[in-house]
Amino acid sequence: MYLEALGLRENPFSITSDPAFLYLSRKHREALSHMVYGIRERKGFIEITGEIGTGKTTLCKTLLRHLDPTTKSALILQPALSDLQLLQLIVQDFGMNPMRTNRLNLFNQINQFLLEQATLGHNIVLILDEAQNLNLRTLEQIRMLSNLETDKQKLIQIVLVGQPQLREKLSRPELEQLRQRIGVRFHITALDLDEVCTYIDHRLRVAGSDGTLEWTQDGAEEVFRCSKGVPRLINQICDRSLLACYVYRVKRIDGEIVRRSYQELVAPVAVS
Repeated sequence: MYLEALGLRENPFSITSDPAFLYLSRKHREALSHMVYGIRERKGFIEITGEIGTGKTTLCKTLLRHLDPTTKSALILQPALSDLQLLQLIVQDFGMNPMRTNRLNLFNQINQFLLEQATLGHNIVLILDEAQNLNLRTLEQIRMLSNLETDKQKLIQIVLVGQPQLREKLSRPELEQLRQRIGVRFHITALDLDEVCTYIDHRLRVAGSDGTLEWTQDGAEEVFRCSKGVPRLINQICDRSLLACYVYRVKRIDGEIVRRSYQELVAPVAVS
C-alpha cells in the first residue's frame, strides 16, 4: 500500500525467499563458495547451518543459479516426510515418475538415473533445506543414497541445510557413519552493522527506489540493534518502518521511527 507514495516499484523487505533481493554478505559469499566447491569437487556431503532467519533458503535457491549446465539438481524445501514420501519426492524433483512404491525399488530407480547421468558427464546434487527436521532413520536413508558411486567418483552430492540443531543431531553416535562422510561444513552468522546498512540500501535499490526515501545512519543503526543482524528480522522491522513513513506522510526513516516500529512488532496482543 505504501509503494507508490514512497517511490518504490515493489516491496523491498518481503520475507519471501526471492533470490533477486539476496544480499551476499561476507558470510553468505563464503557459504555459497563452500557449497559450489563441495558440489564441483564431488565431496559427497555438505553441511550448511545458520540461525533462524539468516537467509539459508534464499541461499539454496541462489545456489541453483550458480551451478553449471552439467549439474542436475533437486531442491527439497520441506523434507519432514516419511522415508518413502521423501524418496518419492526426490525421484519427482529429478524429473522422473516414481512408479514404484517401495523403498528398494525407488533406490534402484534413483541408482539407474545416477548411472545414466554419469555416462553423460553430469553431476547430481540433492539439496535438503530445514534438514534439522529429518529424523534419524531418514538421515540414515540419506546416507545410503551417498553409497551410490562408481570406483572413481560420488554419483550424488547431498547438501544438508538447517538450523544449529542439525549439527547437534549429526553429532549423535547413531549417525557416526554419516558424520564421517561430511566433506564440507560452514556456519552462517548474522550481519554486522556495516552489512546491515548495505543490506538496507541494496534492497531499496533492487525494489526500484527513486531516491526520495532517506534512511538515516541512526535509523540503520537502530535496525541493527533491534534485529541483531538477522535478515528476517531486518525485513520485518524495515517493512513496518516503511508503513510508518506512509502513515506519518514522511520520507525519512530515522532511529525514532525504527524504534517505534520495532516496539509495535514485539508488543503483546491484547486479549479481550
